[in-house]
Amino acid sequence: MTKLQEMMSLFGVTEEDLKRLISIALSKGGDYADLYFEHSISNELSLRDKEVNGAGSHIDYGVGIRVLSGDRTGYAYTEITSLREMEKAAKVASGIANGNFKTTAPIVVSPLLFTPRYSALLPWEDQNISDKIPYLQELNSIIFESDKRVNKVIARISDSTTKILFFNSLGVIAFDNRPMAAITATCIMESGGKVENGSASRSFRCGYEFLTKEIINEIAGEVVTKTALSFEAIQPSGGEMPVVMGAGSSGILLHEAIGHSFEADFNRMNTSIFSDKLGKKICSEEISVIDDGTIFGNRGSISFDDEGVLSQKTFMVKEGILNSYLHDRISANFYKTAPTGNGRRESFRYMPLPRMRATYMESGKSKEADIISSVKKGIFVDNFSNGQVQIGAGDFTFFVKSGYLIENGKLTKSVKDINIIGNGPDALADIVAVADNSQIDNGTWTCGKEQYCAVSCGMPSVLVSKLTVGGIN
Repeated sequence: MTKLQEMMSLFGVTEEDLKRLISIALSKGGDYADLYFEHSISNELSLRDKEVNGAGSHIDYGVGIRVLSGDRTGYAYTEITSLREMEKAAKVASGIANGNFKTTAPIVVSPLLFTPRYSALLPWEDQNISDKIPYLQELNSIIFESDKRVNKVIARISDSTTKILFFNSLGVIAFDNRPMAAITATCIMESGGKVENGSASRSFRCGYEFLTKEIINEIAGEVVTKTALSFEAIQPSGGEMPVVMGAGSSGILLHEAIGHSFEADFNRMNTSIFSDKLGKKICSEEISVIDDGTIFGNRGSISFDDEGVLSQKTFMVKEGILNSYLHDRISANFYKTAPTGNGRRESFRYMPLPRMRATYMESGKSKEADIISSVKKGIFVDNFSNGQVQIGAGDFTFFVKSGYLIENGKLTKSVKDINIIGNGPDALADIVAVADNSQIDNGTWTCGKEQYCAVSCGMPSVLVSKLTVGGIN
């Protein structure tokens, strides 16, 4: 039995069943239809109060059926993949679309050939819960032993395996086995009646080989350092000033304040501030911004998207020029271009939308130390948390968990609990220096846009000439 046959057997369908469902979905007209089958197993193990005392498993299973007809979309799903129930769902999707165009051309099935973007050398489904417990216990022990001020640790290991079968009216058939692994740790310290906390996480698309002593030590070291630093941090004076964004996790601002504005559905509906800027210069020619689904093992990578389009590396901004939006099949048809492999969904219960994968800025030519030394008075930020963004206007507010004052070209006092306020396009245009240290942050980033998808982000250190810092006035 081939792997494709194994996958069809998992969902209890044959090639003829798939063709029949597409035929029913397009029976009332339509330009295109697809089927998205999903079987997902997720597990979670948690530690609190020095004990591994929480565990859970969840299985999700079903199929989503979509019909596109002009600007209309019909969508239905079922958690039961009997032919009868799937036919009902196909009829519902067909009725919503209700198009005039009909086709009776036979579907020629063509397997999608793709390069795998991840692997699970040790599949999660082959592991027992007892295999994971020592890693949480070791993480807890290292954190407590690292600093006498630690009074609580909360930690979690989560993993999932998602099996996908996809088929559409173009005859494209594809299957995938998508692993995911994550470790998160939160450290709470208390000293002199003052309580501080910090968190660290790592996530990749891989199997049980993810769990190593090295990654446990790495997370423990990071979370202890972050938390301890908070005791020394101050809240600086506010106002407009230069801001140096550190490499790695500062990419979340790139993702939120700029990346969403490049998603083609917002531009197609003219709700993005970049709707009329395709092909135009929007920032320094030293800046190139990429959305990439091909980084092996990356949390945001996909071998193909949830519309059966091969994953790729897409230059949204290339040498300062707005080069491409992020497209699903709908927006690509609207713009008369090829989809970019960004059609993603949370599960079979949702329609795909243009979504980011791993979004980052390429390295520049400057040295981080030189960038910092060029600033007389400003701040360096390297740890963002929550924020708010208005896609249409591009305005954003982000909360900075930690950073440093820059005084006369040197990092001095650590700072915390400040807001960075600005405008995405303006901030991009105001980047005056880009360091040569671009890196991806491999934390547990998840993007919410009507539904949730795993993503990652990154950037090199950059100097934004002016942003508003909300601190003490």
